[in-house]
Amino acid sequence: MYKKIIIAVAVLLFIGCSSQKYIVGKAAGMFQSVNKEEAILLQNGADKNFCPRCGMDLIKYYKTNHSATHENTVYQYCSMHCLEDHLGDGVELKNPTVVDVDSLKFIDATKAYYVVGSRVRGTMSKISKYAFLNKDEAQKFQAEHSGEIMDFNKALDITKQDFKYIK
Repeated sequence: MYKKIIIAVAVLLFIGCSSQKYIVGKAAGMFQSVNKEEAILLQNGADKNFCPRCGMDLIKYYKTNHSATHENTVYQYCSMHCLEDHLGDGVELKNPTVVDVDSLKFIDATKAYYVVGSRVRGTMSKISKYAFLNKDEAQKFQAEHSGEIMDFNKALDITKQDFKYIK
């Protein structure tokens, strides 16, 4: 009898301690995640929900999504890291956009205020990068989570350091 109770408790603990908990499609505890209904997917095709560089789920990592156009094809990346990875192939990407953390809409990346290196976990990099259309919102995020506010080009330069041993 006691053996059955111990096994039942162990099973419940194992299930309750799972690292992947989902609440209506949103990964619990992940700042980057949004509900499916909140995400905007810009790509077409069967794999439109996934980063073309690394295959990560774009909704799960939505708040760090970037996009750009190459030869009339829109690519949506899970992060600035994957955008830079594509640039590393020598392609010319046009019209870079990024998700504004505040509105969850894509905005011109060159006009965004990036908070880089906050305590909030990033995507594909140890150094987080979150973008905001409004400087006041970026400052509020920075006040709560630390980090440095910078523009797209400076954030991209920091991202290039992820690849310094590859190139």
